[in-house]
Amino acid sequence: MLARPGLPSFDYVRAGTADDVVRLLEEHGEAARLMMGGTDLFVGMRDGVARPRVVVDVKHLSGMRDVVYDEQARLTVGAAVTMNEIAHHPDVQAHYPLLAEAANSVASYQVRNRATIGGNLCNASPCADTVPVTLVLEGNVVLYGPGGERELPAGEFFTGPGETALGADELMTAIRYPALPPGAAGRYLKLGRSKIGDLAIVSVAVLGFPDNVAPSGYRFRVALGSVAPVVLRVSAAEEVLAENPPGEGGFALAAEQAVEAASPIDDVRGSAAYRVAMVRQLTRRGLREVWGQLRGT
Repeated sequence: MLARPGLPSFDYVRAGTADDVVRLLEEHGEAARLMMGGTDLFVGMRDGVARPRVVVDVKHLSGMRDVVYDEQARLTVGAAVTMNEIAHHPDVQAHYPLLAEAANSVASYQVRNRATIGGNLCNASPCADTVPVTLVLEGNVVLYGPGGERELPAGEFFTGPGETALGADELMTAIRYPALPPGAAGRYLKLGRSKIGDLAIVSVAVLGFPDNVAPSGYRFRVALGSVAPVVLRVSAAEEVLAENPPGEGGFALAAEQAVEAASPIDDVRGSAAYRVAMVRQLTRRGLREVWGQLRGT
């Protein structure tokens, strides 16, 4: 068995400011790559998929490693905050447990010590664990470029597999999560080939909360991962749940809408047919578990 190749040669730059990063991206173009945790970048470099001449370390920029919660601004997570830091942060656990649950499901403990939420989002993988949760939490990504800072809803950020609305001369600096609706409960379900450390074959994020305006008295948000070119927010399922009383009948109808929205492929981790079946099952299970939390059972 042949040994894997080592890393190609590259120049390492530790950026001092966000403007330094923008300048380096403008100067080097596609030859430059940004690094926060490096868990995907260095694997790609080792395997010859990525060959940057300049690697720009951005994790030390001001605010990139901060988790800030307050009653007005709510939760702001720096893009270079690691998955373990998110999963174990007391404010995240107390106020956004769904985000902590998703972060804690990423890879292994060792990888979570390096992997960052910004990297997970910017890779735009259909099976990224924090993307479905960020969609149902209706988070906004904060980007910085030549024109300064701009904020974009997460639903508009992902444009294709591995593709985002991030400009070639921009970096992600933070993710901002608004206040949750009163009484909200959530669940993130992930199916992999192994219980720990694997990529998602199918993932489902569900958030539910009371809403006196909805005919059912409740609203649910549903997102699916690893079953389409991008992570999906399933609005048709959400409409069904707003119209029908919570329970097995409404959950089954919503699960069928989730199946209709999915367009999975066959790959080494699972067949399209298996993924379709698991979308149905995991959606129903997620809704059932969130409904149990809402009822206090």
